[in-house]
Amino acid sequence: MTRLSVEMLAADAPEPITSAGHAQLGIAVLAGIAVIVLLITKFKLHAFLSLTIGSLALGAIAGAPLDKVLLSFSTGLGSTVAGVGVLIALGAILGKMLADSGGADQIVDTILEKAGGRSMPWAMVLIASVIGLPLFFEVGIVLLIPVVLMVAKRGNYSLMRIGIPALAGLSVMHGLVPPHPGPLVAIDAVGADLGVTLGLGVLVAIPTVIIAGPVFSKYAARWVDVPAPEKMIPQRASEELDKRPGFGATLFTVLLPVLLMLAKALVDIVVDDPENPVQRVFDVIGAPMIALLASVLVGIFTLLRPAGFSKERISPLVEKSLMPIAGILLIVGAGGGFKQTLIDTGVGRMVLDISEDWSIPALLLAWLIAVVIRLATGSATVATVSAAGLVAPLAADMSTTHAALLVLAIGAGSLFFSHVNDAGFWMVKEYFGLSVGQNIKTWSVMETIISVVAGALVLLLSLVI
Repeated sequence: MTRLSVEMLAADAPEPITSAGHAQLGIAVLAGIAVIVLLITKFKLHAFLSLTIGSLALGAIAGAPLDKVLLSFSTGLGSTVAGVGVLIALGAILGKMLADSGGADQIVDTILEKAGGRSMPWAMVLIASVIGLPLFFEVGIVLLIPVVLMVAKRGNYSLMRIGIPALAGLSVMHGLVPPHPGPLVAIDAVGADLGVTLGLGVLVAIPTVIIAGPVFSKYAARWVDVPAPEKMIPQRASEELDKRPGFGATLFTVLLPVLLMLAKALVDIVVDDPENPVQRVFDVIGAPMIALLASVLVGIFTLLRPAGFSKERISPLVEKSLMPIAGILLIVGAGGGFKQTLIDTGVGRMVLDISEDWSIPALLLAWLIAVVIRLATGSATVATVSAAGLVAPLAADMSTTHAALLVLAIGAGSLFFSHVNDAGFWMVKEYFGLSVGQNIKTWSVMETIISVVAGALVLLLSLVI
């Protein structure tokens, strides 16, 4: 980004709500993030409350009037929830339908029937990647753990040889591929194109998941050679069903929103005429909300009806799917409020100046910021929304593809080295029956590999496209 473009962006930006200089703003940012980290890690306060208090602390230390800080925070919260809240809700409904109908089990069992021996780790990556598209990470873990443990036990595999590829597939989808909350929030914050981000995210995800999954699992199995703990094998959803949906119909339902969004991106590139009737049609059906809504409606007939769900059971299923995401929506919304407070206090301008003065590539800066916040808070979502708020102004002068790569750089950084302050760390440890040291050697290293490989691929892509 040139000095001229930085000055143009600064001139176009709205007047900050404070007259603080760079030094005071820098202190305010560090203090705000420190408050968030301290409240989450030391006092175990919910991330929603921590982000809210951290935003107020940031504004106060930056010398902004409190009423304007409150307005910035509430504006950012509202716009973020408006932008991604419906998408998160639709994704949660689709994931619940997939799990409760036995559709997820059908995909798993069909792929496992075709796999065996050396191909099993690759089959686990494929399963986790497909299942992980519409599911939140924690839900994906709960859904796939029974499969991982049963495959490891029945096939006499090392648990890490099977488990690491499955976890890698879930984690990569979570960090890099919309419609997961993290990428959606970053896309909304930087104004990136969802279809382009999705396409590039898949492009980065494939080599990343191969290296962090099947390849790394060979070494992880040598470092930590443990059997599957029998006491942790839970019941699968489809064991309580008399029948379940077919493999083809289930796969179509899961991939439908991805196909519609990618089709929109392709038509936008090929036609490149907003007034063209074909492009206008695809702009509608490929819009994230319509694509996910279509998949949910199709799922009623391809997932729920074949599994024997009556009309009376559909509404309670939807209700149950929405309850667990209340916390996620609040965290995402508060993250949007924090982002807007950063921008309105003038931190955006400061980041622009620093990135120019230090000659730090914008994508590397985004990755590093996300890494630091991830290490401090343990939350990939908090790291994503906070980093996106800090670097969002950098996207104003970027091309469509580079804005999408900025989102992916943030997502990659948000996955770096999961450790004891991350809920996912403890989920994996307990389900697999590992010690803290064993979990660091396997799960934590795997997350770091994903972050570094994906970050490097994003930087490489930025040089060629």
